[in-house]
This record gives sequence, structure tokens and C-alpha cells, in this order.
Amino acid sequence: MANNKTTGSKAATAASKTLQSNSTGAKSKTAAASTLSQTGAPKKQTSAPAASAASKVLQDGRTSVQSKTAAASALAQAKGKKK
Repeated sequence: MANNKTTGSKAATAASKTLQSNSTGAKSKTAAASTLSQTGAPKKQTSAPAASAASKVLQDGRTSVQSKTAAASALAQAKGKKK
């Protein structure tokens, strides 16, 4: 089933700030880039590697709120698992 969600303005802003930060890790930047690439693109979905990175970002206690916002958006737009 297709996921037609797009990135909202709050998540896009958080993703942009995450990408601009020098102290942000690679996994956070991967999730943020995926989030930004899906702004206004309902047919694009988060890839499996980006979804995995986003999941790890959300589980990491050291991650900023902005990075977690971007990661959550990326996960919300990930393709669902096959049953």
C-alpha cells in the first residue's frame, strides 16, 4: 500500500536546521535529508536505509529535538512492511 504523506513545514524546518548543524551525526543527517526530499512529493517514500537511520536517531538519548522531529517525519513516510 502506498504512503502518500508529505513533509510538513515544521518537520522541513527541523530537517533544514539539522543538515546545517556542524554537531549533527551522520544518521541524523540521513534522516533529515530524506525528510527534506519528500517535501511536496507525496509519491516519494523513505528508503529502508534512511528509515533504519531515523529509527536509530529516535532511540538515541543524545539527539536534539530538531533531529528527532526530522527523523519522525522520515519514518512516518517510510514504506510499510509486507505482511
